[in-house]
Amino acid sequence: MKSCARKTTCQHQRPVFKTILLTLIWLNCLISPTLAEVISLPGITVSASPWHLQSTEEGAKLAPQILQSMPSATSDTARLFNYIPGVSMQNGGAVSSLPSLRGLGDDRVRIKVDGMDLISACGNHMNPPLSYIDPTNVGSARVYAGIAPVSLGGDSIGGTILVDSPSPEFALPGEGLLRQGEIGAFYRSNGNAFGGNVGANVAGENFSLSYRGSAATADNYRAGENFKPAGPAAAGRGSLDADEVGSTMYETYNHSLSMAMNRDNHFAELQLGLQSIPEQGWPNQRMDMVGNDSKLANLRYEGDYDWGQLEARAYYERTRHEMQFGDDKLLWYGANPSLDGIPCTPSGGMTGCAEGMPMDTKGKNIGLTLKLEKDLTAQSLLRLGAESQFYRLDDWWEASGKSMWPDTFDNINDGERNRLALFSEWEAQWSPQWKTLLGARAEQVKMDTGEVQGYNATYAAESAAFNAADRSETDYNLDVTALTRFSPSSRYSVEFGFARKTRSPNLYERYVWSTGGMAMRMINFAGDGNGYVGNLDLEPENAHTLSAALELQDGVKGQWHIKLAPYYTYVDDYIDAARCSSANSNCGAANQTATGAFVYLQFINQSAEIYGADLSADTRLAEKTAVGDLSIKSLVSYTRGKNDTTRDNLYNIMPLNAKLAMMQSKSSWTNTLELELVGAKTHVSEVRNELETSGYGLVHLRSQYQWDQASIDFGIENLLDRFYNHPLGGAYTGQGKTMSGTDIAWGTPVPGMGRSIYVGFKYFF
Repeated sequence: MKSCARKTTCQHQRPVFKTILLTLIWLNCLISPTLAEVISLPGITVSASPWHLQSTEEGAKLAPQILQSMPSATSDTARLFNYIPGVSMQNGGAVSSLPSLRGLGDDRVRIKVDGMDLISACGNHMNPPLSYIDPTNVGSARVYAGIAPVSLGGDSIGGTILVDSPSPEFALPGEGLLRQGEIGAFYRSNGNAFGGNVGANVAGENFSLSYRGSAATADNYRAGENFKPAGPAAAGRGSLDADEVGSTMYETYNHSLSMAMNRDNHFAELQLGLQSIPEQGWPNQRMDMVGNDSKLANLRYEGDYDWGQLEARAYYERTRHEMQFGDDKLLWYGANPSLDGIPCTPSGGMTGCAEGMPMDTKGKNIGLTLKLEKDLTAQSLLRLGAESQFYRLDDWWEASGKSMWPDTFDNINDGERNRLALFSEWEAQWSPQWKTLLGARAEQVKMDTGEVQGYNATYAAESAAFNAADRSETDYNLDVTALTRFSPSSRYSVEFGFARKTRSPNLYERYVWSTGGMAMRMINFAGDGNGYVGNLDLEPENAHTLSAALELQDGVKGQWHIKLAPYYTYVDDYIDAARCSSANSNCGAANQTATGAFVYLQFINQSAEIYGADLSADTRLAEKTAVGDLSIKSLVSYTRGKNDTTRDNLYNIMPLNAKLAMMQSKSSWTNTLELELVGAKTHVSEVRNELETSGYGLVHLRSQYQWDQASIDFGIENLLDRFYNHPLGGAYTGQGKTMSGTDIAWGTPVPGMGRSIYVGFKYFF
């Protein structure tokens, strides 16, 4: 079944979709006892579940089943979180999706990988934090949507994601030398994706040495049906079929080495990491990643003392990032293309020709953290901490001919973003029923950048104005969190929370300076095809969030569980976008009123509100029957976002969506039939000319068989080969002349992947 080509032909789907969701919720309540009889515990763990989460005041924890089986289906670590209520993905590169928590994503979410605050060093955010860890190397993961304890990081307003690699293992006393390892491989039919991973660990009682490595590669994937004419990717570089989604190929390699010591009450670990991504296409950006090399060192210490616990960490990460036009894209071409050494004819009165446009970035990230935890009484504890982060960024574009010469274009020159923070957090268990968490965090964010220049005299006026401006800025931010949880019995619990969270602008939002058309199109975190320019006058975002959660559960047999979590967030000085206004013709009168076209925008402070609710439920239907154990799980999420200043809709807000899964497990088998439902996206950002998308439903099949030392995963994603456009997929700019000409026209969303069969195998020794 194919989706409708135009919104007008899909109007009849909306009431049908809403009816399905209401029926889904009704069935969960029908299968469970009446709500008047229920009251809860923290969540139940069902081993057969492919996406069950343990939901507590400590956040939503991904179940081991997801971490074990889903790497066969995806090489994108962010997508492991698709099975948590309120989490959605802004699509980008195949291994670099950006998670959004309840409508707030990208830099608005604090993401810690092995305790490190990693930063995307790219004007298109092509190297987000989760792209630095392969799914096969994830040992544990947690999500705090909306309200997160201040001890888990600041400079964010959307929540926190914690991802950690497997903890070091040591030999038991008297066991001798511990030797273990694993090897795995996968294949996915759509895009001809394949890869593998290896791991090895050697350990004694006090010392552990482990290595983990992975590799993955894929060609372009195909949509469920034709969505554009077949034609050239770029002149002289072949052709793409009508259903082929350009610039979705990738190749990635990850290596990590861990050395750990454990003695008495003290633990220390040194992690060394190396990543190389020679290629990763971007279907919703005008450029591709043609190189991303990262090196990191991460040292941590944990100790138990008579007075409490101490944790310290120091880390260093360096990124070298390159963007260029990949095989499916080209800057421009004509009768005499500058391509593969073929001479070209200069145009526009300029000397020289260009077949590409190199864009280079260097990022350096140094962080230090110190945390103390002390029991004040038998029922309360105090956490104190200090953090610092020192970040440097250089973003420059070498001269490459035509109008891009003779000088190097300095996009950000010697950018600095330094953070210093202190926090205090008090947790108290007043009684078996009442628990509270109060925290405050003070943070200083200091930013600056050096002088810049453009390619030539065309950019002289703007660069001179930028260089003459006061570019140094210091923000003083305050975060406050208050949570309380009431559990009067084992059958239900209620949680309420309030948070005031603050995020300062990133370097690109504040310091990119040119309103030249080409320069602006190179700055885009949103994947909407538009161009952006920074704003030296930006203020930090201040978010005020109220949230609640009601958990109901069969406290006797644990046969069912349901959780409803509504929330409301108001953001002062929300960093949105407005049509740019300057002497440059790109920001002229036509840009102010343009519809049905790509436009030019400037980051600007406004105000916004976001509200919604998440519902999750699970029910055990049968246990130890002839067909094994049967259970049903469902997630439903609704988010609405508005710009309170302009009354426009916020960009990239996921529409009403749900997942419903039927699980069957018997002996070593686990089988899942999964239904994914997404409503039509009609609340779109007018200032960005955001594209609407139709509602759709997808069916997925998954199976896993486990032996003592091995497992095999098999599945079919999008079983019915349904064509669909993901609501957060952005605008298609995946092929042809992406910077000029008519190959890239506004109005085509990036389509989702068609049917894909995958198989994965792991062996442990």
